[in-house]
Amino acid sequence: MRIAIVGYGKMGRIIKNLAPECGIEVSAIIDPAAEEKEITSGTLSREALDTADAAVDFSSPSAVAENIRIYAENGIPAVIGTTGWLDLLPEIRKTVCCNNARLIYSGNFSIGVALFLKLVERAGELINPLSSFDISINEIHHREKKDAPSGTALMAAEKILRTVDRKKGLQLGISGNTEEKDLLNITSERVGYIPGIHTITIDSPADTIEIRHTARTREGFADGALKAALWLIRQAPGLYTMDDFISDSIGGRNA
Repeated sequence: MRIAIVGYGKMGRIIKNLAPECGIEVSAIIDPAAEEKEITSGTLSREALDTADAAVDFSSPSAVAENIRIYAENGIPAVIGTTGWLDLLPEIRKTVCCNNARLIYSGNFSIGVALFLKLVERAGELINPLSSFDISINEIHHREKKDAPSGTALMAAEKILRTVDRKKGLQLGISGNTEEKDLLNITSERVGYIPGIHTITIDSPADTIEIRHTARTREGFADGALKAALWLIRQAPGLYTMDDFISDSIGGRNA
């Protein structure tokens, strides 16, 4: 299998280095700003993608919609690891559907994070009838991360809002007491070089429970994205998430 890497930042470089271990050849590297000799094109186009069986995109939120249009219209299955664009999801869904395309997206392609999210979902189901338990999300990332809350925190929030009936919406950036008890609090921190720490706190008057995922390196994100690409090319046309991939990989119902 051959892939095009779109966006040659930190993640793009890790994906290039890790691809051979997954039996994947990198046939194109596309980035309008990078100057490394490995870059095969500065523009995403049919010609730039000509040698690739799939694309792995870690570009920028502003480029996602146009990039996906190009993948869809040219029959290139695409793994979208870029975050900060979910407000465009209805438009993306229409593009994928109208072109009979294959696309998988996630705010985090780490296999460990996928398991973490399943634990969060189950925890939400368990505390739903227990009104004495409150729940919140905290995420910490390196200073260069631009979006907040993180895509992973928003995925965890979606699981909680789906399973905990008393939580009706999100409240961002507030730590400490709040009278808005029906809102799910997400706090974000940006410091140093931390790849990512996500903590779910479940608290009652008697005790506290924490579910935490700590990323030690970015290799876990890259490995998951490459495995998702291998999985995607075997699927029927459609718009997929990490839930679909992990459920198919380890069994169990889709979230």
